[in-house]
Amino acid sequence: MTGEAGDRSDRSTLLHVDMDAFFVSVTIRDRPELHGRPVIVGGGARGVVLSASYEARRCGVRSAMPMTRAWRLCPTAVVLPAAYPEIEASSAAVRELLLQVTPMVEMMSVDEAFVDVAGALRRFASPVDVAEHVRARVHDEQRITCSVGIGPTRSVAKLAGRRAKPDGVVRVPADAVVDFLHPLDVGELWGVGERSRQRLESLGVRTVADLAHLPLPELCRAVGPRAGTHLHALAWGTDSCRVSPHPVSPAGAARPSERSIGSQATFGHDTDDTTLVRRELLRRSAAVARRARAAGLVARTVALTVRFADFTTLTRSRTLADPTDVTTTVHATACELYSALGLRRTRVRLVGVRLEGLQRRDGVHEQLVLGAREHGWADADRASDRAVRRFGRYAVRPASLLREDRP
Repeated sequence: MTGEAGDRSDRSTLLHVDMDAFFVSVTIRDRPELHGRPVIVGGGARGVVLSASYEARRCGVRSAMPMTRAWRLCPTAVVLPAAYPEIEASSAAVRELLLQVTPMVEMMSVDEAFVDVAGALRRFASPVDVAEHVRARVHDEQRITCSVGIGPTRSVAKLAGRRAKPDGVVRVPADAVVDFLHPLDVGELWGVGERSRQRLESLGVRTVADLAHLPLPELCRAVGPRAGTHLHALAWGTDSCRVSPHPVSPAGAARPSERSIGSQATFGHDTDDTTLVRRELLRRSAAVARRARAAGLVARTVALTVRFADFTTLTRSRTLADPTDVTTTVHATACELYSALGLRRTRVRLVGVRLEGLQRRDGVHEQLVLGAREHGWADADRASDRAVRRFGRYAVRPASLLREDRP
């Protein structure tokens, strides 16, 4: 099953391309002293793990795990903040690479994509050849690795991709799908969460084979008609969902996978210090604005999230007159939203800033303002971005953050 070349008549032409420990790989690729060591990309003591190297994963560290637990599991790990500008740039470069193979590319997130290569087999001998071509270019151009699963459906390709990790290729031919799927634990199926798995186990379903042979009416009674029909199709590898590419429209609308860009942080200790909160809002505003500029996007709406010591969470948003990617505009709006809450000695646990209503910057016409300076904050942001790309993420920072350990 693994490494078979296949032939042009095989229906296994869907690739699931997944970057290996993407946030970690990009963040440490220029730090060879960290290669081979347990590394965690994530927040502070009360934050969560965004990504972990395979060395850290062997200690039990997983994405979305609280940092306190990750430190207990892997006390020797090196903890780093995410290098968002580099991550966004590398993701965009991988997407462009895939589009050079075929227009049938659906980005699921910054680090994974589905690719239908049926139309590319005029230039490549087989889907495996396409996968090896992609892996070689990602390695050579981005200096990171990726794994590729190949199958006749998206769900089978994704499961094959898990078996390929790290840095490999696994192909499931169309005539081997049932043999591949049925020995698997039912929890491995795409979309089966912990609660769904518990419900299925109550019916005696523990493997995909058990699910496949459960009478469909009984399955539908247990999980509902829609979910039951979907799970039955997954168990037999007959789900028909295809790749849906999302090209940028002429009007400059953002792709559906780019609905919003957000950044949030949990304070080391709950605080009612307004100055400290505003400083953290600046850090979050700078992060989301920088990521928007890297992706060529501007936002119509700025949203603020505040979580208090009792875990009560408030969200407020404001739609701007003109879409923006300017840090000072985002920060000023976030601070105005925070002030409007009218907090008095209320201890804050977490703050976050999110950009919504995204659209392509090249589809927006800037309004000229009579008497405005020739060069303003937007130019300063772009100059800062250039300096960061050349000299590193700490090269340029707002003055109020100079004493902080992290941007």
